[in-house]
This record gives sequence, C-alpha cells and structure tokens, in this order.
Amino acid sequence: MELDVGRRLKSVRNATGLSQRQLARQAGVTNGLISMIEQGRSSPSIASLKRILDAVPMTFSEFFADDGPDVETFVHRSDELREINLGAALDLSEEAADLLSLRQVGNASRHTIQMLHEVYSPGADTGPELYTHKGEEAGIVIEGQIALTVASRTEVLGPGDAYIFESSKPHRFHNSFTERCVIISACTPPSF
Repeated sequence: MELDVGRRLKSVRNATGLSQRQLARQAGVTNGLISMIEQGRSSPSIASLKRILDAVPMTFSEFFADDGPDVETFVHRSDELREINLGAALDLSEEAADLLSLRQVGNASRHTIQMLHEVYSPGADTGPELYTHKGEEAGIVIEGQIALTVASRTEVLGPGDAYIFESSKPHRFHNSFTERCVIISACTPPSF
C-alpha cells in the first residue's frame, strides 16, 4: 500500500491545529505548495518535505511509518524492515520510485538511534537540493559507489568507505555510477 503524501500531510497539519498558511509560513514555503501537495497535484522534493515536517515537528520515519502492530522486539527480519521509499511515497514514476530504497530497522520513534539499509540504484538521488536535519549520521558503503556532498565538499565513496557528519550541515547522496550502491547507516537522534 502506497502512502498518500497529500492526505497524510493534511492529517498531520490538522492534528497540530495549523492552517495551510501557518504551516507554510513556519516551513518557509508557499501556501500554494502546501495546498497543491494536499490536493495531490504536486509532489514535494525531499528538501521541501523536510522543511515542512520540521515545522510540525515530525521526522520522515514518523511521517512514513505504517500503523502496524505495536509489538516490542529486538530482532527484525529482512522482510520486516519498514520501507521509507521516498521516491514511491512522493508519487514519482514507477521507474524513478524504484531508484531509492530506505529500509528502517524497527520503529525509530521508540529509540535514540535510527538504523537504515539504503539502496541507491544508478541515477538515484536524494534531490538536487541539499537537505538538513538535527543529529549526526554515519554509514558504511557495502556495495557500489555513492557521491556524498556535505556543505560544499563532494566525495566519492566505495565499498568499505565510511562517513560520519553532523546532519545539520547541508548534504546530499547521489549515485551517478553504473551499479547500485548499498549503505548501512545510522542517525542519532532519529530525525530522518
């Protein structure tokens, strides 16, 4: 089941008691953008959606979380990882949606760390705009290559290479290579 981003955003906005205009002002985006997203007539960039969710405040993992059973466990099988596929959730074409997959271990709202299994197919990108969020993140490239931009510096990482940085610095991941890239990452506190 795909998430209806517009319906979910409207529900979150109403739950916080904000008008479209108030949310837009707090997020630093236009009222028209909020309206278009809620009507399903526009898909926000990752950076725009992040600004909107920061104004609520809410993390990506909370926004895209399913309402599955509230069971506490310490083991999460591969097929139980929660998909936070931003491409699919943002109503992109099927081809574009398949380029980026973020699978979360457990329910990040119950922990002080968020762990992800990330897969970037060739051409996958977190968006042309660099984004920020609170906390720190770290990861290890397991397979393939990824271009990571933090602030104004871009580095290419390959298998075994790792990164760690303050997530408040603008950043972006982009796979401009011919093979998929797999990363195991963590963010603390859970804010992505």
